[in-house]
Amino acid sequence: MAEEGSERENVGLGSMDSLESRWVYQDEEGSEMDNDGEDFGGGSPLRDSDDEDNIEHRLIRTGPRIDSFDVEALEVPGVQRNDFEDITLSWRIILAFQTLSVVFGDVGTSPLYTFSVMFSKAPPTSNKDVLGALSLVLYTLVLIPLIKYVLIVLWANDDGEGGTFALYSLICRHAKVSLLPNQLPSDTNVSSFGLKVPSPELERSLKIKERLEASLTLKRLLLMLVLAGTSMVIADGVVTPAMSVVSAVGGLKIGVSEIKQDHVVKISVACIIILFSVQRYGTSKVGLVVGPALFLWFCSLGGIGIYNIIKYDARVFQAFNPIHIYHFFKRNSTKAWYSLGGCLLCATGSEAMFADLCYFSVRSVQLTFVFLVLPCLLLGYLGQAAYLMENHADTTQAFFASVPSGAFWPIFLIANVAALIASRTMTTATFSCIKQSTALGCFPRLKIIHTSRKFMGQIYIPVMNWFLLALTLVLVCSISNIYEIGNAYGIAELGVMMMTTTLVTLVMLLIWQINILIVLSFAFIFLGLELTFFSSVLWSVGDGSWIILVFTIIIFIVMYIWNYGSRLKYQTEVQKKMSMDLLRKLGPNLGTVRAPGIGLLYNELAKGVPAIFGHFLTALPAVHSMIIFVCIKYVPVSVVPQSERFLFRRVCPRSYHIFRCVARYGYKDVRKENHQIFEQMLIESLEKFIRREAQERSLESDGDCESDSEEENSSSKTLIAPNGSVYSLAVPLLAEFSDTSKFIPQARMSEEEKLETSTDEMAVDAEQSLEKELSFIRKAKESGFVYLIGHGDIRARKDSWFIKKLVINYFYAFLRKNSRRGTANLSVPHSHLIQVGMTYMV
Repeated sequence: MAEEGSERENVGLGSMDSLESRWVYQDEEGSEMDNDGEDFGGGSPLRDSDDEDNIEHRLIRTGPRIDSFDVEALEVPGVQRNDFEDITLSWRIILAFQTLSVVFGDVGTSPLYTFSVMFSKAPPTSNKDVLGALSLVLYTLVLIPLIKYVLIVLWANDDGEGGTFALYSLICRHAKVSLLPNQLPSDTNVSSFGLKVPSPELERSLKIKERLEASLTLKRLLLMLVLAGTSMVIADGVVTPAMSVVSAVGGLKIGVSEIKQDHVVKISVACIIILFSVQRYGTSKVGLVVGPALFLWFCSLGGIGIYNIIKYDARVFQAFNPIHIYHFFKRNSTKAWYSLGGCLLCATGSEAMFADLCYFSVRSVQLTFVFLVLPCLLLGYLGQAAYLMENHADTTQAFFASVPSGAFWPIFLIANVAALIASRTMTTATFSCIKQSTALGCFPRLKIIHTSRKFMGQIYIPVMNWFLLALTLVLVCSISNIYEIGNAYGIAELGVMMMTTTLVTLVMLLIWQINILIVLSFAFIFLGLELTFFSSVLWSVGDGSWIILVFTIIIFIVMYIWNYGSRLKYQTEVQKKMSMDLLRKLGPNLGTVRAPGIGLLYNELAKGVPAIFGHFLTALPAVHSMIIFVCIKYVPVSVVPQSERFLFRRVCPRSYHIFRCVARYGYKDVRKENHQIFEQMLIESLEKFIRREAQERSLESDGDCESDSEEENSSSKTLIAPNGSVYSLAVPLLAEFSDTSKFIPQARMSEEEKLETSTDEMAVDAEQSLEKELSFIRKAKESGFVYLIGHGDIRARKDSWFIKKLVINYFYAFLRKNSRRGTANLSVPHSHLIQVGMTYMV
């Protein structure tokens, strides 16, 4: 309980400003350490981070926390803003149309095929069968899209971001269930991290949290559920265009009797190619054009429904009585059970509403669905049923057959536009899920293009776009029957729905902490309903829909292998990291010198000195006068504010001029900084860090001055380079670079002069010491930046299992070779890059 209270207190401090007081750990000797275990003071003794767990610490309160660049995004021109700007009325109208096109496109086109697929399994023989099928559709619409998603699941968003990975990141923030061991206590200080943690009063939440954190099996099971759900979403991105476009184009067979199925397939292929070709123009551009078209589509659905109800049979309103469902199953038994797969199609797009939540507010999505989308859908289904009450044989193309003849061609055109919009909806959701999974280390890195300058949630992934196009064409050409495609559609949708139900149930238990009866009711009702539907579609998997299952399994394997290899690589780098003692000994042994300039060493370690740095030292005759270890780290939040983006630390005493920079990003953040802007932000932020550190040091003991003086006077060796420059060969290795005028006289000093100089240095004013370090930084900046990139690779040991060798040496190596390099996000000239490779045996 005490440990939980401390964690809760630390999270509470996450919303504090960087100028407020902070809590740090103090060891037995009195030296202060930050809560991630690294010394930050300039005069702190060197200590290997591996030994820190064995030191007894106590929590004390000190001055301001020194850990952030604290640079606002707009202080530097051209930097991407993370916070959305205030939008005008015109933008709100545009967003309203984009909401229709992006969020509701998929569910809006379900009337095109739902009854056709349902009655292909259970043809109606009487009006009671039509009423029973209609009742099934109506209550499926109410239970799944409305109650489950709109009223419950949308509230489980992660700071406005939806989807299975958003739920996973939400759970990772409240329990340490991530398998990647790069979490730092300081991550909880990100303001968007500040959610309610399990309170001690709710034993159920605490027990679940402790059980999840203690069990490696449960962590792996949770990750596998998330990967399976994401694989189903990607599979949806293949099936949705196929189903929507083929069913919409199929209306030609009603309007033109000479049109055959082969013609429908060819036209559908052309439409799908056009659809994926314009995907690169982004949601903002295309959504603005097609948004009004989808609004017109919903109005047409409602209007046609009202017309058919008045013209044919108003008794369809009896379907709101659920007793008709019972009679439908009683009369048709097995056939009615088969038809459940088709009935589910009325709820397709429910998961897209959640995955595509993006920058749309939950309230706007709820109001749009309740007051526009749902009434139009209900009227559309009621109208189709009214038509089928008098035309039992016209179930093949139920929607287009029910359209009045005078309005057929305009409705046909609008329906095809709506089908293309629905396809874009799921493709956009697929891109969003891939970006989230890539950020959290579960998908190979791909090129991501941000299609909107105003809204960063709108993205386009070229490789995935063409990959989805190829698979969609294969599906359409191999399974041209919409009934079989509908069954594949049901498999993909139900897989995502079941994973979402499981994760939201966990969110209810762990985070929302609501009554256990409500949680059990949610899980029992919706998981039971979805399992019933799933049993129906699995029974027909042999019809051809098995293709989508195979595709889903392949995507799952790819994601799991990438996550497994990335996790193994990171764990190996943690084990192989350099100790501080070794760092000190390398100088006199190698004769390494400090060259002017700033070296930015990119690595994946959030703590400790990476082994790749030792590789650099042995491969190069000199290192830069200032070294900054830069770690790009994704925190389980959607967006990290720019002012909290960077965590800054000293790795060694001040004379070493070695710092650590942890650049924290959310899975929704944009990484597209120009290297010159990044360097400018780096130096400005470093100067702020040093000034704040000096303010804190001035309040502390002056004992650090003596240690700093000793470190600075430890330089007793010099090296004259061929060009006449003089470098320090200090022990320890990384003393600061100085020019000849300072080092040559110092090398010839007597012991008495050195003692006198040391006494004088101890009396130097703190302000002069600060200006000296800032001047050193400016000189290093003038000498230029060099990006030191370490490419770590892994290979399985010879004594490893055959499966491990196959996975690591072939599958993971293939994915890593063909994925996007981390340096691709750096717009750095090749002349400023130094790359070194290193292979780890795992």
